[in-house]
Amino acid sequence: MKVWIDILTPKHALFFEPLYRDLARAGHQLLLTTRIYREAQEALELKRLRFRVVGEHGGASRYGKLLASGRRVVKLAQLIERWSPDTAVSFSSPEAARVAFGLGIPHVAVNDSPHSWLVARLSIPLSRYVCSPWIIGREVWLSFGAWPDGIVTYRALDAAAWLKRHKPNSAVLKQLSLKRDKPIILLRTEESFASYLEGKASDKAPVIGPITEELLRRKLDAQIVISTRYGRQAPVLRDRFGSRVRVVDHIIDATSLLYYSSYFIGSGGTMTVEAALLGRPAISCFPGEKPLYIKYLEKKGLVKTIQSPREIALMVSRSLSSDEERKLQERRGTKLLHEMEDPIKVISGVVRRTWKETQT
Repeated sequence: MKVWIDILTPKHALFFEPLYRDLARAGHQLLLTTRIYREAQEALELKRLRFRVVGEHGGASRYGKLLASGRRVVKLAQLIERWSPDTAVSFSSPEAARVAFGLGIPHVAVNDSPHSWLVARLSIPLSRYVCSPWIIGREVWLSFGAWPDGIVTYRALDAAAWLKRHKPNSAVLKQLSLKRDKPIILLRTEESFASYLEGKASDKAPVIGPITEELLRRKLDAQIVISTRYGRQAPVLRDRFGSRVRVVDHIIDATSLLYYSSYFIGSGGTMTVEAALLGRPAISCFPGEKPLYIKYLEKKGLVKTIQSPREIALMVSRSLSSDEERKLQERRGTKLLHEMEDPIKVISGVVRRTWKETQT
């Protein structure tokens, strides 16, 4: 079997690495593609995966996204026509779905973000299967045009795919000049280029900026680290905070950094889920419509959604002084992760099923 996997973001690299290695061990041929987008390329390099770069990221504007997507479809079509895969897999990549559909190749879409409705509308109707966490109802995918017999769910959040396999590496602390015996407060900026945050986020004024100011004002005995995106947010934050915080502007082993952190504050989604399932106290300050997985983790008592910088800083301060509270959070989070099934086993089965369907 020949399988093409299209990867657009660092999360996709984390998620699909186990699938890639599972299929490779079974003797199948694989092709990984990505686009010119620093974070995605660095994530693939960190995982030591071979890949082809096709096309580029379209930036924040609708016009830029449209042009970049159109050019990428043409380039991918030329490559995929030559390579001739049996099955295509992506995290609902609009270009992968379009090219696969146009060339008659069944496409397996993974998606945990129906709030990113533009992407869903462009990819779900063209996909033979859509695989998603069970917390997303069938009616959601049917409304986007999914095949009624093509909706597959797994009882897990996506981060379980790599967290179940991850072994923490303290080397990341040395890499960032952090002390293991001093609390680490980790913050993550928003995905300002995302279509679902259009008009709600700006690289010039990251959501976590005022929160960081409030944390610094309290003079907590902790190390503050900010993980940024796109290369545009880091200079803004460095100018604002100088050496008072550690600003990360490149791909690192963020899962290990989360493991060694004492508290997490995120204006995105993936790292918030990671933090919760690792049992780290987590606050979401997501600037858009609240994702379903955040709502689920709130119900489980593993994430709190707070927008007020003052309230966030107060909660962090209280948590850092309570070892019992943090230990309880860790037990809850790791227990939930243990109870979740492995999404990769489910998706691997769907890929194999898709291939068999083409053979009949």
